Amino acid sequence: MQGFFMLKNKKILLGVSGSIAAYKSAVLVRLLKKEGADVKIIMTPSSKQFIAPLTLSTLSKNEVLSELKDNDSWANHVMLGRWADVMLIAPLTCNTLSKMANGQCDNLLTAVYLSATCPVVIAPAMDEDMWHHPTTKLNLQKVESFGNVIIPVSHGELASGLIGMGRMAEPETIIQWLGNYFSVRNQLSGKRVLITAGPTYEKIDPVRFIGNYSSGKMGIALATEFQKRGAEVTLVCGPVSQAIPAGIKLINVVSAAEMLDACIKEFENTDIAVMSAAVADYTVKDPKAEKIKKNDELLQLELSKTTDILKKLGDLKKEHQLLVGFALETNNEQENAINKLKAKNADFIVLNSMNDSGAGFSHDTNKITIFDKNQKEYHFETKNKNEVAVDIINTILNTTHV
Repeated sequence: MQGFFMLKNKKILLGVSGSIAAYKSAVLVRLLKKEGADVKIIMTPSSKQFIAPLTLSTLSKNEVLSELKDNDSWANHVMLGRWADVMLIAPLTCNTLSKMANGQCDNLLTAVYLSATCPVVIAPAMDEDMWHHPTTKLNLQKVESFGNVIIPVSHGELASGLIGMGRMAEPETIIQWLGNYFSVRNQLSGKRVLITAGPTYEKIDPVRFIGNYSSGKMGIALATEFQKRGAEVTLVCGPVSQAIPAGIKLINVVSAAEMLDACIKEFENTDIAVMSAAVADYTVKDPKAEKIKKNDELLQLELSKTTDILKKLGDLKKEHQLLVGFALETNNEQENAINKLKAKNADFIVLNSMNDSGAGFSHDTNKITIFDKNQKEYHFETKNKNEVAVDIINTILNTTHV
């Protein structure tokens, strides 16, 4: 199994909350110990209804903790969070997720979480309707913005009898995920990465603008993944509603001109630049200082071409720098992407087509093909944008000497 050497002697603090998936904790602990990890366990009171603490203490060879105080003794939640190399909460219920998102602290698990200085990884488990509820999505976004890492749920049979999303990742998947996590988290240590994300808004008057449907999800996913691998990340971001993980240097911009200025300023000290923003090709030549009144049947706007940020950085690029662009196409996709790769002096172009289901703006998924400067193709199927970010970064690292 891939995680073996990466988990040997690692200190894993496992939090178990009250889900039927808690039965998987026994298998997870057994596999962690088999991999050579040192495991300590915290259980919420409700989780004891699904699996006995004696089972987990026997498998982990450590006392299972669940109370802030027991008779005259006190569980030092601060030191537990400092002891671990990683805190893994699996399964994570909606209830515990909500407490984490909102800073509630009414049990030992949440007390340790709020005082943990180590990375926190969560493996949610819930029924499909709960998984898709807007509150759950919001809470997941919040905890991810705090720097917590989410192991995706899987599709399968649920406790309700339904078949759908919400099933906790299998213990073997979590072990492999942790092995990968430890193997890559310092992969880009010392490297400086510049990423653009989201749309630009080009002002028409004080209340109107020209824009596009970009959500910024792809760029933020890339920034998050680069940060996980130890890079120092700067994100130049247009107007989006997505949360930005802590520790990423955020530069908020609105227009294409502002994004250009920020990129030029940051690029000189950048090792890898990924231009994933949907930048306006044209801007209003003479935006009005006051709101335009609806007087005539026809309103004409004169537009002027914006500066191509990717091409500008391509012109400035030094030998040690890597430049990655994106191409969102609707026709002649491959030809247009390769032409863009050559014209902009980029090292990679990431192509996604509006003709592919699940790709393009606003989706949580994307389907990409990457072309390198030798025009070699790397095809990927439709995936969650977090997984797409992994594919893009792995392709860069596996084909260059960063």
